[in-house]
Amino acid sequence: MSRFSSFRQFYPFYLQEHSNAVSRRLHFIGSWGVLGCVSMALWRGQWGWVLAALLCGYGFAWVGHFFFEKNRPATFRHPLYSFAGDWVMFIDILRGRVRL
Repeated sequence: MSRFSSFRQFYPFYLQEHSNAVSRRLHFIGSWGVLGCVSMALWRGQWGWVLAALLCGYGFAWVGHFFFEKNRPATFRHPLYSFAGDWVMFIDILRGRVRL
């Protein structure tokens, strides 16, 4: 298991683990779903939406890993860096730095 001393070192590894375009698209869709679910939780005050956000985010991402990347999600080895990596990749996709 690789050790990373910073997120800057981890992020290239994270992108390598997301080399499949379908997997990246699923992550991107899942992240939008998370934003929508969290918005609903805040707007309606129904905290069940937070559970829906977790299921949406991880569900889409893990389908991408298990069926398209054929690898184990980095969440299992590097949970905090992986969580940050999801959102940095999401923003990088929006900015056109990472291709869908």
